[in-house]
Amino acid sequence: MFRFTSLPTIFFINILVFGLWHLLPARFMTDHFLVSWTALEQGRFWVLLTSVFSHNMLLHFLINMIVLQNFGGMMERFLGTKRFISFFIIAGLISSLCHASFSNFFMDAPGLPALGASGSLAGLILLFSLLFPKERLLFFGIIPIPAIFGAFAFIGLDIWGLIAQAQGGGLPIGHGAHLGGAFTGLIYYIYLKNKSSFSSSTLF
Repeated sequence: MFRFTSLPTIFFINILVFGLWHLLPARFMTDHFLVSWTALEQGRFWVLLTSVFSHNMLLHFLINMIVLQNFGGMMERFLGTKRFISFFIIAGLISSLCHASFSNFFMDAPGLPALGASGSLAGLILLFSLLFPKERLLFFGIIPIPAIFGAFAFIGLDIWGLIAQAQGGGLPIGHGAHLGGAFTGLIYYIYLKNKSSFSSSTLF
């Protein structure tokens, strides 16, 4: 029996937008596929969502798609397609808003743009790690550690990175977006636990 899954559609949208970055005028893509506080002040609220499916560098695109492939299928089977899509989008929206807010209020950089699915993926990874804490994650893609330790290690790195950025340093990474996505994963985990309608045995 055919069962619809959302991953091919999500991959297709990401591939399409990646291609548009290399086909359409840069100004158009910057205006409509990058999120920043300035963009929101100018009324371009759609960038909260469009930026989630937006990548303009090949390495960034490949890393996020690999992570999505590794976690997306498992989490979609566990949550169901409708819940998975809803979670992916909501985590993305919150991560975009967190990036814009952090860059404006803590970094005094309202025009700092961001793009990518990393916020949604951070939410998926934390949700997976809370649901299945003893499963193995590869820390930095190399070191196998229990999922829950890996998730909180990445959160710690993002907090450290965000503090460094607020002080004028750090790397050009969307730590605020990652933390916003992770926060969404935590809230959704609490919701699932309270609802008590899921069993980890349904994942595999």
